[in-house]
Amino acid sequence: MSLKRLQLARTLFRSSQIQPESSSNLFGSCRSYSNALTNGSDCSFKSFHPNLFKGNDGFSSASVKNLTLRSTMAAECSNFMNDRRMSTAATQRPSAQVRGVIAVSSPGFIYEPYEPREKIPFWRRMFTRSGWKRTKDDMILELKNAYAIAKLRKTGYSKKQFYREAVSLYKEINTLIANGDKKLLRKAVTEKMFSTLKNEIKQRETTWSQVYWEMVEPVVMVRTLRARMIGVDRKDLNKVFYQLTLEILAKQKFEAYDSKGSVVAGDKDKEVLVRDIWVFEKSTFHPGAHWRLCGRISPKAS
Repeated sequence: MSLKRLQLARTLFRSSQIQPESSSNLFGSCRSYSNALTNGSDCSFKSFHPNLFKGNDGFSSASVKNLTLRSTMAAECSNFMNDRRMSTAATQRPSAQVRGVIAVSSPGFIYEPYEPREKIPFWRRMFTRSGWKRTKDDMILELKNAYAIAKLRKTGYSKKQFYREAVSLYKEINTLIANGDKKLLRKAVTEKMFSTLKNEIKQRETTWSQVYWEMVEPVVMVRTLRARMIGVDRKDLNKVFYQLTLEILAKQKFEAYDSKGSVVAGDKDKEVLVRDIWVFEKSTFHPGAHWRLCGRISPKAS
């Protein structure tokens, strides 16, 4: 009996010496495991648990228990670290009242700019994988257009009315550019577009002293090439900017003069057929918002 008690006491003493070291190693492994999952590093994950990549034969019953315990602690450690990151980020972010203020200014970019799709033969579209993929992509683009137009109609959008407004805006903006009227031009275009046009006018005035521009009405053709939505508030899906890309085909007259009044370019007696692709933008959550020009796309063969 005394021998058994002596062996039991020795075993308890050894376990008390080993336990602190094993728990500290386990917490260190917890951090390594969490970092490997967060960073998505395959080599870190393999170096942490090589048995995972050796098949079932590489596991013993002890290693399975150890792996289960470490995985549980790793999950708890990861949750704790994520909670700390979220609380720290919350203290650094501005208050909800400040973030809730939506700026009236434009997003400043064209979402998914229009590009003409290359025409493919019928047999390729119907009997090849590349043709099937192309058909799928075309359907997705058309569904996006249809969805944006459907949402826009709920705000009172009318295609005929919008086309009239767009053609009027097209004529107005071109006239303001020709006259160099930056004050009124600012109201008809977005902030980024105004900066671009202002630089173009400034550069043009170094070469031409005056410009004559006229659009022959009615326009030859107007059609919608693309319709997109840009959300600005995740909590309110109705706070969006709509962007409609239009192709405008119109006859125009142009003539440029130098400082002495001499004609240096163009001929105002000749009509020239011009094809433009303009992107118009409007927000539906600002009182009194109207369509503005937010970008121009260089026409390509389509």
